[in-house]
Amino acid sequence: MEYMTEPADRSPGHILCCECGVPISPNPANVCVACLRSKVDISQGVPKQVSISFCKQCQRYFQPPASWIQCALESRELLALCLKKIKAPLSKVRLVDAGFVWTEPHSKRLKVKLTIQKEVMNGAILQQVFVVDYVVQSQMCGDCHRVEAKDFWKAVIQVRQKTLHKKTFYYLEQLILKYGMHQNTLRIKEIHDGLDFYYSSKQHAQKMVEFLQGVVPCRYKASQRLISQDIHSNTYNYKSTFSVEIVPICKDNVVCLSPKLAQSLGNMSQICICIRVTSAIHLIDPNTLQVADIDGNTFWSHPFNSLCHPKQLEEFIVMECSIVRDLKRSAGAGVLSKKHTLAEVWVQKTSEMDTDKQYFCRTHLGHLLNPGDLVLGFDLANCNLNDEHVNKMKSDRVPDVVLIKKSYDRTKRQRRRNWKLKELARDREDMDTDDERQYQDFLEDLEEDEAIRKNVNIYRDSTIPVESDTDDEGAPRISLAEMIEDLHISQDATGEEGASMMS
Repeated sequence: MEYMTEPADRSPGHILCCECGVPISPNPANVCVACLRSKVDISQGVPKQVSISFCKQCQRYFQPPASWIQCALESRELLALCLKKIKAPLSKVRLVDAGFVWTEPHSKRLKVKLTIQKEVMNGAILQQVFVVDYVVQSQMCGDCHRVEAKDFWKAVIQVRQKTLHKKTFYYLEQLILKYGMHQNTLRIKEIHDGLDFYYSSKQHAQKMVEFLQGVVPCRYKASQRLISQDIHSNTYNYKSTFSVEIVPICKDNVVCLSPKLAQSLGNMSQICICIRVTSAIHLIDPNTLQVADIDGNTFWSHPFNSLCHPKQLEEFIVMECSIVRDLKRSAGAGVLSKKHTLAEVWVQKTSEMDTDKQYFCRTHLGHLLNPGDLVLGFDLANCNLNDEHVNKMKSDRVPDVVLIKKSYDRTKRQRRRNWKLKELARDREDMDTDDERQYQDFLEDLEEDEAIRKNVNIYRDSTIPVESDTDDEGAPRISLAEMIEDLHISQDATGEEGASMMS
């Protein structure tokens, strides 16, 4: 007799739903899913529409209680911020999954799809998916509100230079623009002898002071004033002031060094010319072509002043020019400049052409000068010099004339200049004709000195046609390869007029 075995797989038993009578698999509630969802809503208590604050000026979202954070659309940071807005209701359920539902970027709406679970009747676990709609409301943050008010600040930097020429400030302005050090400023105010930078925090001001110390020779003093205090929480509110003093020496200034400093620089002549001011003062001896760099600490230890004002520059005409081939160097002499050529010249003032009075001097401009050229210089022989170091020098050691630079036709140079510079947005006083003349001097210095030009962003001016690198007079010009194409937001990549951005 044989026994037949039944298959081992058994289908689970079914029961009827106590509500609608539909056969279902057994569960602790003995209710089908449809009936359970109709009777129990586990998303009850979780808000379906929430508002979130957004600052349009700085593109930041408000994170309670008092902070603002930068978040990209559909980023993890923004998702965490949205979930924190409904943190209390979500604590009663178990969050399984969360993600963004795509919306138009300009719709002012954020949609987050949530998947939650909760234990309901007799231990049954119910899972539900729903969408929470976030309404983005515009609200100006405290920092932007202070910027717009333009009268609130916690730190100010007062940059000063005791000179009558602003060449160093024009150079410093371009460095600030190049490295973006003006982005944290609340306000920039220009006064007659310097600039004031206002900040909302002391840390931003300290960062700016460190930048200034790295790009120009200067020193600073810091002070602070108590505004208010809370003795219960031991908190104090201060306003800080940083006074930054730049060395009172500009490019093309004639200076007289102290004997001790001149000896320490390689037995230089005491009468020197400042050829540029960057992070240090660069001097050249017009008698020997010897160059030296003086940093801020050395200058404040052995200070010296400019002998002549730029307005005292006089125009000379070169009568005779001869290159010095064999130069006798003294013991311990320093480094010689390879960019300049030493020459002995006879010059005559253009205002004294009806006389036969001529001046003899040595100059570092031998590679530029020819008989008949015009050159700018200082007449030390007929100048009243009020300097303690010059008064102690022997008269034969003081040159009659110190030549500074070759003179070109300024009107023609301005007309052919096919580049431009950007400027800081600042509150300024009315620019007079002297400020315009000083700015043109700075532009000419950029054309003549490549060492200064490499630290400045120069933009091509599309309104002026491109011409050769030198004009008829041989005046130096900036090549097209050194210029940056200016970006206009109103144009797209093809050069056509771009579409306006939606607000």
